[in-house]
Amino acid sequence: MITRLQPIGLLIGRVVLGVVFIAHGWQKFNVNGMEATAQGFEGLGIPAPTLSAYFTVGAEILGGSLLIVGALLPLAGLWLASVMLGAMYFVHPLSGAFFSQEGGYEYVLLLAALSIAIGFSGGGALAVDSLWLNKVGDKKAEEPARVESVA
Repeated sequence: MITRLQPIGLLIGRVVLGVVFIAHGWQKFNVNGMEATAQGFEGLGIPAPTLSAYFTVGAEILGGSLLIVGALLPLAGLWLASVMLGAMYFVHPLSGAFFSQEGGYEYVLLLAALSIAIGFSGGGALAVDSLWLNKVGDKKAEEPARVESVA
């Protein structure tokens, strides 16, 4: 029973996490604007604030989209986790509070861990990665075995 439900559980996890990341990226890109986001990053002491802003927004929007469709999951997971670990270092340091309502690192730690977990989960049967890998596996299974002669 669990095996049959696993693809649905992974799909729900991928979609929800992807939507959260896309919403945060869209807020930085469209609502606040990239210039304001870069200025905010500069005020937080984040190095190369403009480059960091584009890296972050790219990770959140593109990485979140990749999570939703289940494509390039390990790369998307690492990209998103790196952004969250950067947020934990620069914005929500471990030396501060734990709970997010107190400005702590709880939320960004959770997002980083979920990004890694889903990124390396394989995404389930309903992920593009799995569908593509299954097709590659099917093609390899159809190929006749080569017999090499020993001279």
